[in-house]
Amino acid sequence: MKMSDGVEQAIHSVAMMAGLQPDGVLSASALAEFHGVSTSYLLKHLQALSGAGLLTTKPGPTGGYRLAHSPNDITLLDIVLAVEGTAPAFRCSEIRQRGPSPLPGKPTAPCGINAAMLRAERVYRDELAKVSIADVLGDLRAKDTDGAIAARGCAFLELNERRRNAN
Repeated sequence: MKMSDGVEQAIHSVAMMAGLQPDGVLSASALAEFHGVSTSYLLKHLQALSGAGLLTTKPGPTGGYRLAHSPNDITLLDIVLAVEGTAPAFRCSEIRQRGPSPLPGKPTAPCGINAAMLRAERVYRDELAKVSIADVLGDLRAKDTDGAIAARGCAFLELNERRRNAN
């Protein structure tokens, strides 16, 4: 299964927003610049995350995005479903009934291939549902032995975080 680049961008953006102050927001353009991606493409995914209730927004020239929930309460599955949609990755089009000699009538037994693919997707989704953004950040902190990754993120937030209560 291949996911769009938007999933990676959305996960990294949500992880970045986890470091905001309680009244802070980040603009889509700042997030895009930090990650070296297209602002318009990232904006599409930030809007999807907002529509799914994962982000809140402050409109206007000093506005931006922030998490709507604690990093402990946002899972990788939440983000994937917001960006990619809830439809299964595998869609059975019942090709066993096509071709020169289809069985008469509608098949009575479910397609075994479809059933196997849906079982695999349930396992995949269950695993993503177990991992929160807080878990991802905790794992990153454990592996960032020299603090370089954290320092880069903190420096970025220091320069780009907008305070919601500021004029």
